[in-house]
Amino acid sequence: MRSALLEVSIGRPKIHMKTPIVALALVLLSPVAKSQYSHDVIVDTILRSDTTSIGQRIVYPSFQHDEVTISRVTIPPGKSTGWHKHKFPVFAYVMQGTLTVEVENHSSVQFAEHSSFSEVIDTFHNGVNKGNENVVLLAFYMGEKAAPLSVRKDTIQSMKK
Repeated sequence: MRSALLEVSIGRPKIHMKTPIVALALVLLSPVAKSQYSHDVIVDTILRSDTTSIGQRIVYPSFQHDEVTISRVTIPPGKSTGWHKHKFPVFAYVMQGTLTVEVENHSSVQFAEHSSFSEVIDTFHNGVNKGNENVVLLAFYMGEKAAPLSVRKDTIQSMKK
């Protein structure tokens, strides 16, 4: 097995060090990670982001009564969520299938099985299952007590009439 070489340039000559950089980083960072939980516990980061899937900055609204809702969402083949938007951050993990999210600006983003993402905020979007099996999501809604988890586009349009 060959170890990775770190090439450091100091002035003109190049110095090659056979230092496994990853191993060094793990050694330096492992006390921090291990100190959070028992040494037998494995913590894998699924998602860390400060933006949504279309690049919006994630901002948590100030609610009087915060409430987190975790839902399992199943979208059958050929079906969709319908056009809707969220007024607060929502995070999702794709447990099964591949989800296509269409955004109101006519762009779309695909999320494969075992991927995670930050949903768009205050932007109409439609989650579509274009596959042959159910799409199953685990969705985390960072909302307000007694407030709807999403607002359907057709509801807003009918209220304007």
